[in-house]
Amino acid sequence: MVTTGAMTKRIDRLAEAGFVVRRAAEGDGRRRVVALTDHGRTVIDAAFTEHMANEKRLVADLPAAERARLETILREWLGHYESPLQR
Repeated sequence: MVTTGAMTKRIDRLAEAGFVVRRAAEGDGRRRVVALTDHGRTVIDAAFTEHMANEKRLVADLPAAERARLETILREWLGHYESPLQR
């Protein structure tokens, strides 16, 4: 939902910060493959860990039965938006 120019600028900033690297795609000199660096992986792993801890905190006060019910509802809801191959 953004232009290729906007993506290029975003990836440029990520590369400058040392989070990603670019390399040419095999067989097509116009395309680039973008991959996380070790530093980028460390940062995203830490962010994901914090995110999961926050989600746990948000539901911690719910009784176990309510957490289970919420999980079922969210799984069913998500199923409406995922293709069968993603499940």
